[in-house]
This record gives sequence, C-alpha cells and structure tokens, in this order.
Amino acid sequence: MTARVIPLVDQRIAALAVPLPRVPIHPDGHVTDRLRRPLRDLRISVTDRCNFRCGYCMPKEVFNPAYAFLPHAAMLTFEEITRLARLFVAHGVRKLRLTGGEPLLRKNLERLVEQLAKLRTPDGAPLDLTLTTNGSLLKRKARALRDAGLQRVTVSLDGLDDAVFRRMNDADFPVADVLDGIAEAQAVGLGPIKVNMVVKRGSNDDQIIPMARHFRGTGIVLRFIEYMDVGATNGWCMDEVVPSAEVLARVQRVFPLVPLEASAPGETAQRWGYADPHGRHDPSLGEIGFVSSVTQAFCRDCNRVRLSAEGKVYLCLFAERGYDLRALLRGGASDEEIASSLGAIWQNRSDRYSELRASLPTEQRTSARRIEMSYIGG
Repeated sequence: MTARVIPLVDQRIAALAVPLPRVPIHPDGHVTDRLRRPLRDLRISVTDRCNFRCGYCMPKEVFNPAYAFLPHAAMLTFEEITRLARLFVAHGVRKLRLTGGEPLLRKNLERLVEQLAKLRTPDGAPLDLTLTTNGSLLKRKARALRDAGLQRVTVSLDGLDDAVFRRMNDADFPVADVLDGIAEAQAVGLGPIKVNMVVKRGSNDDQIIPMARHFRGTGIVLRFIEYMDVGATNGWCMDEVVPSAEVLARVQRVFPLVPLEASAPGETAQRWGYADPHGRHDPSLGEIGFVSSVTQAFCRDCNRVRLSAEGKVYLCLFAERGYDLRALLRGGASDEEIASSLGAIWQNRSDRYSELRASLPTEQRTSARRIEMSYIGG
C-alpha cells in the first residue's frame, strides 16, 4: 500500500507525518498493529494543566508559574474530541478514559462526557466511559459527571498520612478532601472505583499497608503502580522503584492474598484478591492490583492509544512524538480520510518500550524529547 503524507510541525516537538493511504482503510472494528495487537482503549487528555505538583509527574521546578501551558485555542473542542472518538470506536475502541493533567480543571467537562456517552459500537453497545482524577475537585463534580453519563472513576492517591500526601502532591492539598471526593463518587454510583498509588521508595512506601488496610472491604480497588520513567523531568532512577513483587510480599505478610484472573484482554494490572480463612478469595474483602511497567512489562498485550489535549495521537506512554490529527480536523478532512489515517497509524505501530527498556542505550532511556505524563495522561 502506498500513501501520501501531510508534513506537520509542532511548535514544541515536531509531529510525525500523518499517513493518508491512497487505498483507503475502511474501519471494520478489527484493525491490528504489527504485533497483532487490536485497538481497544482510547485515553483522551483534555488539558495539560494540573493543580498538583507531584514530583514524579509535574515537578514544581519545571512546571512553575513561568511554564507555558497550551493556550485554550490550541486544544481540541469537545466536538472535535467526540468526532475523533467516534472514528476510533469504528476501528475497535471499546473503552474511553478521560485524563489530563487534571481533567476536572477543564471547564464544562460534563458536556464532553454527555457527548461521549451517546457513542455506540458498530453493534450498538455502549462504551466503557471512565475518568482518572487526582480527586481534588471530585466531591463537587461527581454527581454532575454521573448524571452526564460517566460510569467510573480512578483516583490517584499516594498516601493516607496527611503530611506524606501533602509532600507528594507538593501543593499543600489535604488528603481528607480527596477521601471526601472518593466517598461522594461512591455515593452517586461512579463505580467500581479504583485508587492508584504510585509507590516511590523513601517517599511514600511506608503508606503501602495503611492504604491496603483502609480500602480493604470497601468495594474500592487499590492498585499499586511502580514509579515509571515517563517523560524527562522527574529525575527517575531505578533505585526509587519499589518492585511490585516487593509490595506484594509486604501486603501478604499482613493480609493473605490469592491470584485472580485478568478482568479483560490487555489489562494493565495483575489482580490479587483478599483471602478468607480457607484460602479462597472473599469478594466482600475485595482485591488489589499491581501495575508493573518497569519490572514486568505488559507491552505484548497493550491495546491503548492516547490522544493529547491538542489533538496528537501517541502510540505509547513512552513515545517521543505523536501524529497531529488536529491539522486534519481543522483542515477540512472527511471522516473517511481521518478514519483511514487512524487505521494506517495503528497498522504501523510496533511500540514496546517497557519490554526493551533494559537493552536500550542510556540516551534513549533518558531522552529529553519523551512526552511528559502530564501532557498525555497515565
């Protein structure tokens, strides 16, 4: 297949050329990449701004008052996001996750949720529509989001001790307000709720057991995430990574656990259930999960694509450059042309950074060009 390309330029990082295949790729819901991975999960960043300054994501030294965030005009409108989401769904996407930055900072986000909630798969099924948030605004937004059609939320929470949490978010934000947001989300039916804890050695690893104890039996799934080398501003080093195997061992010394099957193909977390006295999973006690991108890469099943707030598509969380779809949207491209480009982009995908990390040269593992998590979401 031959293709013509549209050369595009990003003022921050030069974008990859968007392929426009001469032989159109019609979406049939079954597009696969070079490693035969299907497209199932679209993560949509709605803003690059956040009101926290977590050191592993948006360190204050870099993201200070002088930092140039995206102007509003550069970001996709809700209608543009919905149009792209609809075309991704035609190619096989079944799950939409809104991210940031902090997505609840995007004004009138409920309108976008309402638009996305109306989308259907080619066979008429509703999509799995969820959102990841730091929880700071969740208490006041939860009901409106649920009424608009949001199904679930995932909340980032890196500790229960208030001093530890304030130090981690580096914005002096109290943990009690996040816990109130989680309680409100649960009360209005945004569930099942997941809570993500990024574990960083020497910073918050003393919170592992308190977090497990707090959420055990609540119906909320706690997931421990290995500190990752996303972006180039967080000063990542392997010494600060607490491997999931170590976290699991710590929890097992206090609470017996049994392994559970993956909930879906491409699931990022390994699931473990709290056990009853007979060594069987007790559903009333719930489960925990481990996201082990550093020590146990799961690239071979990765079915996720990421859309930035300004309309660039990234094929990996550790990517350096993305494809600028905003130029197609605002340049008058038809749905057929955009859908064909999406198909070509995914068919040419071969990304598997986490599997290759250990064998890569140091300059590739510490690339200053790699996209930041705050820009593209987790």
